[in-house]
Amino acid sequence: MLKASFIPPAPIRELRELTRYRKTLVQERASEIHRLQKVLESANLKLAAVATDILGKSGRDMLDALANGQEDPEVLAALARGRLRPKIPELQRALEGRVKAHHRFLIEQILSHIDFLDQAIAKVYQEVERCLTPFAEAITLLETIPCINAISAAVIVAEIGTDMTRFPSAKHLASWVGVVRCITRLNIPGTARKNSKGGSWVNGLPHIERSWGTVACH
Repeated sequence: MLKASFIPPAPIRELRELTRYRKTLVQERASEIHRLQKVLESANLKLAAVATDILGKSGRDMLDALANGQEDPEVLAALARGRLRPKIPELQRALEGRVKAHHRFLIEQILSHIDFLDQAIAKVYQEVERCLTPFAEAITLLETIPCINAISAAVIVAEIGTDMTRFPSAKHLASWVGVVRCITRLNIPGTARKNSKGGSWVNGLPHIERSWGTVACH
């Protein structure tokens, strides 16, 4: 007789749709940042080589200025704040590019899209929080785990639910979500261990932005 498939209740399914959509938006935002870096490289601007976060306050001010037509490296570098202030000479060299009209247009459009995605991500998370009300106790417990923040806890609940009786054991749960590295131990001296069928492990639970450890099956 076939075992029943894991079909979570409606509230969990609704939460899952929201968290997965948020994940898609986060990935799209990351793609836009990568696209922005490509545009800067095309203009021979090496901002990322000096500023760790090109969309931090300093980087964003410089990018906005570039989009608005400012090309003077000294003026752009002077927009640096905080820890970037001592790096102004490096910034000046990094901002000596060849910015053309199409570069400015692309920078402006990409920044606008990133702003839109930031707003969309925030709105989706507000809806996620609304749907989390029935699972407040589970979320609180999950957040006691090191490295699990609010959104990670929400995704865990969305992906596996709160009824652990659906899984025969912790190992079955880990295998179901794809974070298990099953190792077959043969009781033969000198025999090498090998991964079980389908037991290749993934450094990260699907739809979660946090790394997970390996669960060994003995």
